[in-house]
Amino acid sequence: MPFVKVKETAVHYACTGRDKGTVLLFCHGSGGSSRHWAFQLEGLKNFGQVIAVDLPGHGHSEGDPADAVEVYREFLLAFCNTLGLEKTVLGGHSMGGAVVIDFALQYPERVEKLILIGTGGRLRVAPAVLETFSSGRVSPSLFSFAFGPLAEARLQEEAQRQMMETPAAVYAADFTACDRFDRLDRLPEIEAPTLIICGTEDRLTPVKYSRYLHQTIPRSQLVELEGAGHMVMLEAPEQVNRAIAVFLQEDAN
Repeated sequence: MPFVKVKETAVHYACTGRDKGTVLLFCHGSGGSSRHWAFQLEGLKNFGQVIAVDLPGHGHSEGDPADAVEVYREFLLAFCNTLGLEKTVLGGHSMGGAVVIDFALQYPERVEKLILIGTGGRLRVAPAVLETFSSGRVSPSLFSFAFGPLAEARLQEEAQRQMMETPAAVYAADFTACDRFDRLDRLPEIEAPTLIICGTEDRLTPVKYSRYLHQTIPRSQLVELEGAGHMVMLEAPEQVNRAIAVFLQEDAN
């Protein structure tokens, strides 16, 4: 379990592959951790170096969660600088997708390609959900919406167990960050080639979000995975990895 000091904060990340070749950097969603990228860490390692970071206050990382995407964006920049990553293929899921969208807009020269999974250009959160977590409660029923109807029960149970281990305060901060995020008017400014992946049964960031991203991001392509829900990279890892692999090989020298 590698750790690195980022602005005096111990940050955990998972890493596979080799130092040469493409660098893929994945950013998890609200209340998540690098564990959500386990299948990508294993399945994509032959392309180069695959890194999945725990945001501050998540997983094994120290620090506090943030209630603004911009804070996570600046953390991601500091993390890249600390590891000496000048340019990466940047991927994000849900809130992590918002973070990497903002990163690509602010620091386009640092992004080789962009991978957006189950996310959107605006991420409104229901007031009742914000109230639940802000009051210190974590309800298992809320997580039932994260998976599609075809997801294995074992997968859902393990993911729910991990989610329940996360303090309510982390979810409160993350969902507030999501609710404040809105880059709809700036999506056409994204310069990097962009792969958008979503499940057709995603109830948290519906497929229409991904279709809008595709319509407005100039150099984008969209892959819709039938029957998958919000946690598509866990529910359909082989299909997700296949889509990413094809995307990585496009225009490769």
